[in-house]
Amino acid sequence: MTSKWTLLIFTLFFSLVMGEVETKCSHGYSEASEGCVDVDECDMMPDICGKHATCTNTNGSFSCQCTDGFESKSPISPGSSITCEDVDECDMMPDICGKNATCTNTAGNYSCQCTDGFESKSPISPGLPITCQDINECMTTINICGPNATCNNTMSHYFCICQNGFNTSTGVKEFNHSDNVTCRDIDECQQDNICGLNASCLNTQGSFYCVCNPGFRLKSGKSNFTDDSEQCQELNCDMFKDVNNLRETLAIAQDYFMQLNKTCHNLTESKNPKEMDGEDLLKGLMSTVDELLFSRALNGKKKISTFLDLMEHALRLIGPFLSTPVTKRSSIYTEMELLVEKGSVLPKGTRTLSSTHAQLDIDLEVAAGDPSHYPGFTTVLLLSYSNLEEYADGFFSAMKSDEKQSYKINSKVVTVTVSNRNTRHLKEPIILTLHHLEQSNETSHTCVFWDSSENEGTWSSHGCSVVESNLKYTVCSCNHLSSFAVLMALYEVENKFELQLITLLGLSLSLICLFICILTFSLIRSIQGPRTTIHLHLCISLFIAILIFLAGISQTENRVGCAVVAGMLHFFYLAAFCWMCLEGIQLFRMVVLVFNTNFKTLYMMAGGYGVPAVIVAISALVNAKGYGTEKYCWLNLESIWSFFGPACVIIFVNIFFFLITVWKLAQKFSSLNPDLDSLQKIKAFTITAVAQLCILGTMWIFGCFQFEKGTIVMSYLFTIFGSLQGVTLFVMHCLFSKQVREEYERILSRICAPQKKKYSEFSSHSSKENGSKSTQDTKESHI
Repeated sequence: MTSKWTLLIFTLFFSLVMGEVETKCSHGYSEASEGCVDVDECDMMPDICGKHATCTNTNGSFSCQCTDGFESKSPISPGSSITCEDVDECDMMPDICGKNATCTNTAGNYSCQCTDGFESKSPISPGLPITCQDINECMTTINICGPNATCNNTMSHYFCICQNGFNTSTGVKEFNHSDNVTCRDIDECQQDNICGLNASCLNTQGSFYCVCNPGFRLKSGKSNFTDDSEQCQELNCDMFKDVNNLRETLAIAQDYFMQLNKTCHNLTESKNPKEMDGEDLLKGLMSTVDELLFSRALNGKKKISTFLDLMEHALRLIGPFLSTPVTKRSSIYTEMELLVEKGSVLPKGTRTLSSTHAQLDIDLEVAAGDPSHYPGFTTVLLLSYSNLEEYADGFFSAMKSDEKQSYKINSKVVTVTVSNRNTRHLKEPIILTLHHLEQSNETSHTCVFWDSSENEGTWSSHGCSVVESNLKYTVCSCNHLSSFAVLMALYEVENKFELQLITLLGLSLSLICLFICILTFSLIRSIQGPRTTIHLHLCISLFIAILIFLAGISQTENRVGCAVVAGMLHFFYLAAFCWMCLEGIQLFRMVVLVFNTNFKTLYMMAGGYGVPAVIVAISALVNAKGYGTEKYCWLNLESIWSFFGPACVIIFVNIFFFLITVWKLAQKFSSLNPDLDSLQKIKAFTITAVAQLCILGTMWIFGCFQFEKGTIVMSYLFTIFGSLQGVTLFVMHCLFSKQVREEYERILSRICAPQKKKYSEFSSHSSKENGSKSTQDTKESHI
């Protein structure tokens, strides 16, 4: 009751007051000095309209209005407050933010946000719509699906699927990055018979392919296949189609190659061709080759062509069946190294194969051939024959040479075979190193191959060139494959008949003269002494050497006998030089040392025959094969310095001794020496010794120039001096010697007029002469 009375009293009071005011100014105005003015209720009472509303003053009143984003649920009246409530724009206009965006209501406003998988290219502002574009997760996030998977973008999202040949680790078809799913390779080769018969399956990442087994190939000519429209067929066995005709050419090898032909044709009938034993096939082939080379059946170029062609075909067929990557074999007549690279990937890089006499450097891509026809394996083979050069020598119709030049094989014959069948023109050449059989730096070498297509077979240099050549080997570069060798160019001595005639006549005359010298120095006592002993053994050495030369220099059929002849020539020619050296030393002792002028016979024999015997023995032990060549029974180029070396040493030693001797002799002639007869005799000895050295030593110097083209002058000089050695010794030591001439005159006079002189007189005269000679020798010993 109290509150009611209070409210009533306040109302009456307010009415009285307002009524009193109204009596002066209207409602909404206030009294001022200038009269009634409007009252700004908005300024006097800022919150007069309530929350989220704005007040607008009017004359005598005011009006309220809700701010943006709010609205009044009741009618708005001037002069009264209002209640403003938030407007939900997102509910009122569902598409206010645009496509692929979500609206969020806020107090008096709203905001827009792109949905997942979309983004706005322009800044986002509250109360404004946005344009949302799809995010391509496959492009923005690298490798979002992981390896071996493909990303597929969709509107607002993406999904991953494994590539062909892979499946997911969880078995689901589609996944995304957050699912922790990986793609694993499917091993298609686990499926039964996926490649069919006569082919092998090779699994790859995400796929597989099939290759024909060794001995088979695709009918289409391709190297591999992945569908059943292809079919493997047997290897081409046409290469052995003529084996039945081998009876005419290589009857020994017919049985083996007929069996190889049968094996080739039966390959397609085998359910598992890999079980074919390549080792047995190779063993049989090498045994057949040994039998052919031992029997000397390859005695013609047609047979050699047939043999080498069949070898290439057989080795190409056998190679893929070998189980080991590298196979090395050697037999009596062959040496082989074979490389097999198997796998789905085309091999690359350079490989080196070698034997005792050859080395091959080849690029495996060249050996494999065209990648589109790669059969899943690559083979490379190097095969050298120990004596095939003996049968293949002489067939040089394709080689251009002048009439004074000839060729000779100077290496082992080797065959190079690869699995690539198209080897007529390789994109990269092979490098083949062939070791020389004879070492000579005075000859030129040419790289050649056996061309069976020309004139039934010949050596040809087409497509091959020399990269490097030295004393020991030649490096060849060839852009095709076949059987190869190195030829040595020989230059025939011009006017061969004339030189042979000079040699025969000269040596025959030398034998006669040397025989006379031997009789002279051994039977005529009046001239015997240390020097005549040296002359005697010098003539004996040369006589035996020339006799052996005439009888056995060309007897090369028997290797052992030829080596014995070469050794004897080596010994006796060295002995001749040693006796010349003893003569030089003897002169030096007589003129320079003055005392002890005579050698003991034992010492002379040791020097004249013992020294050459030791040299020959050492040379034979070091290189027994150096005695005897294919054409002559003499030292080959490897051992020739066992003769020229000591000969040159002896020549230089004698030159040294002779120079000192001549110098000392000149001094003695310039002084007052009463013993002029002895000095004259020593002078004569010295002149003949120097002349002898010049004749015999110079002859062998000329012999050093017999290995080059265009040395016809040297050839004539060597032949003349060499064949007339005995004649020169007879002239110098017999005809130029006054004492020997006198003895010859006495002997001839005895023969021509035996009735005028008696034996006793001749014997008495000889005794006097012997006494005179003894006196002269005594004087010589005291010079």
